Amino acid sequence: MREALKEAMTAFGKDEVPVGCVIVSGSGIIARAHNLTETLNDPTAHAEMQAITAAAQVVGGKYLNDCTLYVTLEPCPMCAGALFWAQIGKIVYGAADPKRGFSLSGASLLHPKTIVESGVLAGESARLLQRFFRKKRS
Repeated sequence: MREALKEAMTAFGKDEVPVGCVIVSGSGIIARAHNLTETLNDPTAHAEMQAITAAAQVVGGKYLNDCTLYVTLEPCPMCAGALFWAQIGKIVYGAADPKRGFSLSGASLLHPKTIVESGVLAGESARLLQRFFRKKRS
């Protein structure tokens, strides 16, 4: 999760919503990403979407069932849907997203075999997001 936080800091530096993500397979990181929605002018360029694409290239296929995704913010329904189709093995997220997180729609958005762990470094993830939005409002 610390590596995902580094990616979130990179997003913060680019004036992107600071969400970072890494995908691990075995003992190594196979994909790193952060939000690029402003940079690419693309509402689908969330950290998770970028990481899924990169990881699929590394594994040489669309299924990531032996992988774990670490992300600083609870995935939205769009990202949860993509993670469903990728059949990600495990999702570990930091801060909950009570307004836009996938859990609002129910865990049925994820593949039935996907394991979810929440709250990992949640405080650090939330503080970074709060700092970003405070800066935007001032």
